[in-house]
Amino acid sequence: MSLAYLGTSGFAVEVMAHFAPDLVVTRPDRPAGRGRRLSSPPVADAARERGLPVEQPDDVHALDLSGFDDVVVCAFGAMIREPLLSHPGLVNVHPSLLPRWRGAAPIERAIMAGDAETGVCIMRMVEELDAGPVCARRCLPIATEDDYGSLSDRLAAAAAELLAEYLRDRPPCAEQGGEGMTYAEKIGSADRLLDPARGAEENALVVRALSPHIGAKAGELGVWRARAVAGTAEPGSLRVDDGRLVWGCREGLLELLEVQPPGKRRMPAAEFAR
Repeated sequence: MSLAYLGTSGFAVEVMAHFAPDLVVTRPDRPAGRGRRLSSPPVADAARERGLPVEQPDDVHALDLSGFDDVVVCAFGAMIREPLLSHPGLVNVHPSLLPRWRGAAPIERAIMAGDAETGVCIMRMVEELDAGPVCARRCLPIATEDDYGSLSDRLAAAAAELLAEYLRDRPPCAEQGGEGMTYAEKIGSADRLLDPARGAEENALVVRALSPHIGAKAGELGVWRARAVAGTAEPGSLRVDDGRLVWGCREGLLELLEVQPPGKRRMPAAEFAR
C-alpha cells in the first residue's frame, strides 16, 4: 500500500515519525523570524533528515496523487479541494473530539476553554472544514498541569497509534452531526492578551494554552508560565508580593513564573523581579 503524507507543523512531524510515507507533501519555504530568512516547514526538514521524498508545491492540487492508495492530511495548514477531495483514500488527522473544536487551533482552544478532555479523530474529508465522517477516535484527559506542549505531545502519540490502527483495520465511518460543534479560530494577537477583567484561573488557562510556542502577554510583558493564586490586587497591576511576581485580576492573582520583557530573553519571574 502506498502512502502520501501531507503535513507542515511540529505536530505533523511527531505523527509522521511513526510512518515511512512514499511521498511527503508540505508547504513552500517561507520567511520566518526577525531576520525574515527563508525557512523550511518542520515536516520538510524532518522528512529530508530521514531521506524521504519531499514535494513543496505552491498549490497541492497541482500534484497528481491519484496513484497513492492512501493520502493522509495532518496539520497541513491549507484547505483541500477537488480533485484531491474525491481521492478514495483521503483522510485527515485532527486533534480534537469532533465536532467540538473544528478549525485551526483545536489544542489551544480546548485548554483555553477549560475542557476536561480532548482527543484525536481520523475523518474523511469533505468540502466543509473538519465536518467529514469520523472513522476512529480516541479520548485523552487534559491534566491540570498540561500546557500546549505537553498536551500536543500526548495527542501526537495517540494520533500515530490511531492512524496505524485505521490503516490496518479500515473501520467504517460515521457522520459527526452538529450537536456540540464549536470552531477553533486561529490564534490571533488579541488572543495573547491577558485580561485583568477576567479571573486569575481563566488567565492561567490562556498562558497554558499558548506555551511554549506562542506566549501570552500581560501588557508588554511576555508571560510563558503562570498560575492562579489567592489574593487581591488592583486588576492589571504588577507587583512583587512576598517574593512572588503577581498580576492583579478581577478574582485572585496570577503569579507569573516565567516572563519575557520587551526585546529581552525569557527569564524566571524572580530574576525579572530583582
